[in-house]
Amino acid sequence: MALKIRLRQQGRTNRPFYRVVVTDCCAPRDGRYLEDLGWYNPGEAEADKNLLIRADRVQHWLNLGAQLTEKTESLVAQAAPSVLREQTEKKLALRAKEAAKRKQRKKGAA
Repeated sequence: MALKIRLRQQGRTNRPFYRVVVTDCCAPRDGRYLEDLGWYNPGEAEADKNLLIRADRVQHWLNLGAQLTEKTESLVAQAAPSVLREQTEKKLALRAKEAAKRKQRKKGAA
């Protein structure tokens, strides 16, 4: 089961309101979800009232293999940049580890 962290549309006509949720990638946009991670209200003028994301839960789901959608990634970057910074550091560490393995194999083969 592939997991996505994405927006779930709520609200009414011409007044959208979104929830940030973890869901199966095959589930419909407004369908069933596993966990509610926060909300986003684009109609609110005040910055502190238009976005709330629980960074610890987002980090938990990312560690379990969930993927962020583009819009959700930009919202997480606004609300909790440390989460994305940690993900980037993990990717760089993994690349460095793989490069070291390749270098060691070349050295051993020669």
